[in-house]
Amino acid sequence: RLQSLQVERLSFRYLGGERGIEDVSFSLRQGSFTVVTGRIGSGKTTLLQVLLGLLPKGGGTILWNGVPVEDQASFFVPPHSAYTPQVPRLFSDTLRDNIMMGLPEHKLDLSTALHLSVMEGDVATMPDGLDTRVGPRGVRLSGGQVQRAAAARMFVRPADLLVFDDLSSALDVETEDKLWQRVFAHPNSTVLAVSHRRAALKRADQIIVLRDGEIEATGSLNELLQTSPEMQRLWHGELEEEAQLGHSSLPASELPL
Repeated sequence: RLQSLQVERLSFRYLGGERGIEDVSFSLRQGSFTVVTGRIGSGKTTLLQVLLGLLPKGGGTILWNGVPVEDQASFFVPPHSAYTPQVPRLFSDTLRDNIMMGLPEHKLDLSTALHLSVMEGDVATMPDGLDTRVGPRGVRLSGGQVQRAAAARMFVRPADLLVFDDLSSALDVETEDKLWQRVFAHPNSTVLAVSHRRAALKRADQIIVLRDGEIEATGSLNELLQTSPEMQRLWHGELEEEAQLGHSSLPASELPL
């Protein structure tokens, strides 16, 4: 089981020389919440994909409990790791089949997966419940429902490390906060997530700020708001965005300085 994950000098460049990530190093421990954030194009998704073996690393070492991971693509799957991509793919089938993906339901805890993904209320209002057909690419679901269905697909396959790429981008603030609360109330949850959202940044044990494919700063939110101009810019940009959407849930007097 996961005790620690160390990433040392991980690098990748796209064909044609386009910058990807360069000498990215960080570590995380069991039970922690690490958030990778940064501007658009800073390398956040690339970092996750290189780590998981979805893109071939150009250099660097990844150690799971101090042991080098030789074949990331075959290692970072359940029960070691599970992944929800930035744009989840749903199929023109029932919601149940999109979550189970062929696995026998009697061997899995579907109700817990729905609870963790804050999906149980949505299922209760659907005409056929879990047997509701979602349409091509999930067109009959909202963006937030698509993301949470993909999260339920992850949760139904227990894994030590949960990796999310901007999971909450289509969720309202209340639903997002409830999701993170439930995930970390679940035993032994360890999360690595790309996010720019306040709910994730405030809850994170560690924030990794990327800029132009390199780590600009690492620390807690309060530390970075004191020391990192890039984090300050990202944080206040997110505040302005949520205020415009009417989703800001805290008065200015309660926000970290």
